[in-house]
Amino acid sequence: MKTIAANELKTKGVSSISKALEGGGEATITIRGQDRYVVMDLETYNRLRVCELEAALNESRREVADGEYVEESVEDHIRRISKAAE
Repeated sequence: MKTIAANELKTKGVSSISKALEGGGEATITIRGQDRYVVMDLETYNRLRVCELEAALNESRREVADGEYVEESVEDHIRRISKAAE
């Protein structure tokens, strides 16, 4: 993964990000030598979001198949989550 120093980002701006992301992938922004942030192009971000949503859907399907869910009215649901928040 390519790295961008925070000082380079300050002086060169978005062009330093564009250069680091040439060819796709991600780049790490470092502050005082420590990795702090990751930047990526929108296509990579959207692909990761799709993967995340598919994982959540698969987890939900597994929970339903295993009977790990609750059927209740809206009012009962609000009561239950309100008690849990206390």
